[in-house]
Amino acid sequence: MSIKLSVVDQSPVHGSHPAIEAPQLTIELAKLCDELGYYRYWVAEHHDSIHFANPCPEILATAIASVTNNIRVGSGGVMLSHYSPLKVAECFKMMATLFPDRIDLGVGRAPGGTGLTSQALAYPHQPHHGDLYAQQAQLLKGFIEGNLPQNNPYSQIKVLPDSSPQPELWMLGSSGGSAGLAGHLGYNIALARFIDPDNCHPSIFSEYLEQWKRAEHQGTPNRMLAIACICADTEEEARLRAGTAVYRKLAAQLGIREAFLTPADVQDRYKAFSPAHQAEYDHILNGYTVGTPEQCAEEITQLATAFDCDEVATVAVTHSQADRLDSYTQLMKGF
Repeated sequence: MSIKLSVVDQSPVHGSHPAIEAPQLTIELAKLCDELGYYRYWVAEHHDSIHFANPCPEILATAIASVTNNIRVGSGGVMLSHYSPLKVAECFKMMATLFPDRIDLGVGRAPGGTGLTSQALAYPHQPHHGDLYAQQAQLLKGFIEGNLPQNNPYSQIKVLPDSSPQPELWMLGSSGGSAGLAGHLGYNIALARFIDPDNCHPSIFSEYLEQWKRAEHQGTPNRMLAIACICADTEEEARLRAGTAVYRKLAAQLGIREAFLTPADVQDRYKAFSPAHQAEYDHILNGYTVGTPEQCAEEITQLATAFDCDEVATVAVTHSQADRLDSYTQLMKGF
C-alpha cells in the first residue's frame, strides 16, 4: 500500500523555548516537512492553553504556505462553532487564491478551549456549544462552492475575490459523531485517533462512506487517519520522548494543569505513581505509535490497512523542538 504521510501540528509550547517562539517553531517544522516530502501540513486551533499556542489557524497556515513550495497547507481544524461560516469561507477562499491547489479547510465541532473562552469568543452573544454545527457546516460548503439554493437568504452573496479557487473541505472527528454528517454533506473526513484511540474504529469510515453514497455525491471522498506518533533511533528513546505528551494527557484526566515536563521528570513522576496511575499511563502510551522508523512504518501501514485509507497524519508533541524535528525526519526514513 502506498501511504501519504501528513502532519497535524498543535503548535506545542516546548519547554526548550519561550512560548512566544511556538508559532515560529511550527513554521520551522513545516519547512522541514515540505523538504522531506510530507503531503499535507495542518495546524490546530486552541484557546487559553498553556500547552498549545495557536488560536488562529488561518493566520499560521497562511504564513506556512508563504514559505513552503509543495506541501498542502490548512487547518486541522477551524473550530466552526465559534465563527461565521461566511467569514471562514472568505478567509480560506482568499488563501486558496494566493496559494492555488494547496489549501485545505478542515473544520471541527469541539470548542478548542474552556467554557469561558467559548463565552468570550461568542460575546456579545451566547455560545451555542455546537448545536448549530450541522447548519454552519452546510452553509460553509455552500459559500465555498458558490451553490447555495436560491431559496437561501444568503444565496446572492459572492465570496470574494473570485468563485473559482476553492480549498479542499474536510471535517474532523475523534469518534463517530461527525462521520455521518461529513458523508451526508460531502466533506472529506479526518479521523483524530490521537484524541481517543479507544473509540476510534474502522466502522466510522464505513458509516461515512455509506452516508456519502446515500447522498449521491460525485467524486471519490478522501479519508485520513490522524495518530499520535513519536519516532527515534531506538525504541527506548522514542518511548522516553513520548512521555511528555502521555503525561500531559494523564494529568488532564487528573485535573492537573502544568507545563510540559521533560522526559526525565516524567519518568520520576511515573515511579511515584500509584499502580492504577501507572496502568493508565501505560494504556495511553499504548495508543501511540512509538518506536524506530521501521517500527513506526510497520504500525502505520497496519493502521492504514485496518482503516482502509491511504493517508495517515501524525501528531508529535515533545518537550523539545529538536526532538520533534528529529521525530519527523526519522519517521520519513521508515518509508
